[in-house]
Amino acid sequence: MTEWRPALARQRYLLDFTVAAMRRRRARNLGLLVVYGGMVFLLASVLFYTGALKHEAGLLLAEAPEIVVQRMVAGRHDLVPETHAETLRGIRGVRGVQGRLWGYHYDPVVRANYTLLVPPADDIAPGTAVIGPALARARGAGIGDVLSFRGYDGALRAFQIQAVLPQDSGLVSADLFLVAEPDFRALFGVPAGQYTDLALRIPNPREIQTVAEKVLEAAPDSRPILREEMLRTYDAVFDWRSALVLLPLSGALLAFAILAWEKASGLSADERREIGILKAVGWETGDVLAMKLWEGGLLSLLAFLFGTAAAYWHVFGLSAPLLAPVMKGWSVLYPDFRLTPAIDATQLLALFFLTVLPYLAATLVPVWRAAVTDPDEVMR
Repeated sequence: MTEWRPALARQRYLLDFTVAAMRRRRARNLGLLVVYGGMVFLLASVLFYTGALKHEAGLLLAEAPEIVVQRMVAGRHDLVPETHAETLRGIRGVRGVQGRLWGYHYDPVVRANYTLLVPPADDIAPGTAVIGPALARARGAGIGDVLSFRGYDGALRAFQIQAVLPQDSGLVSADLFLVAEPDFRALFGVPAGQYTDLALRIPNPREIQTVAEKVLEAAPDSRPILREEMLRTYDAVFDWRSALVLLPLSGALLAFAILAWEKASGLSADERREIGILKAVGWETGDVLAMKLWEGGLLSLLAFLFGTAAAYWHVFGLSAPLLAPVMKGWSVLYPDFRLTPAIDATQLLALFFLTVLPYLAATLVPVWRAAVTDPDEVMR
């Protein structure tokens, strides 16, 4: 323990000297801190928001059916007859097959598409509807109001609002319009005994792939979609959108990289003179490097902490107003919801290595060159 005390005291003195030196150049350091923290803020916001959306998608798909079966006609999604459901019920490993009814309806009033859906329980009375929160805001509708849509045959059909879905479910229910099965069939002209797709429940996860193969054998015109495939699709979509967000920011990130390299690698005359004086009064090369490492480490750590904290507040406190229009994906009816924080150590480590280590490396190289040079030559 005694052997470490002189080394700790030496580092403490170096840290005190570094803080004093940074105070003398406070304007330069504050400007670099603001730009550095802003870059960390942008990267962290995209990283946190993408991760949170993937987490929410995973939670939502956890309740989704293990396999969704669609019928393909001429390469297009078509209605599935009840006979397909009867055939799939006979496949070993399938616990249940449920026909689903859903579709899209364009509303010229708000120029947006609604997602019309018959809930699995089908507990909605004919002539009534349950709507999503974004749809309610767009139409200014509430419980007891009446919304009318023109069906496939041109006839006008009215629906009285029975309930509005809670705001917390906005990620999936923003544009939902839940109706009874008879109303759905009458609005879109879907005949009885036909469905949009079929939902298969498979209790044993190890049998999902085998059941999907059996579905293709039993119904060659079908397309089974596994829940894992849906999750991978969501992940790919969110990754693509995060790249789409970062692309316009690449110019700003490149400008910061140039600025950071110039500030870190281009030592000013005062800094070179300071290094020369320190070497002349007996400082070793290791002490100069340690001092500059403290300076770069403090600046990087402060920028990392400020940028990460600001990104956390921006994403989970303000619902990311700078990113939401691109990442959420709705064209008109944007959902209003708060994401649950889903940050792991891997995200923070990746952000740290991307933002902190390059700056430290750019700081030490020119300092080492100046520190190993003769003090007279440095001061001249």
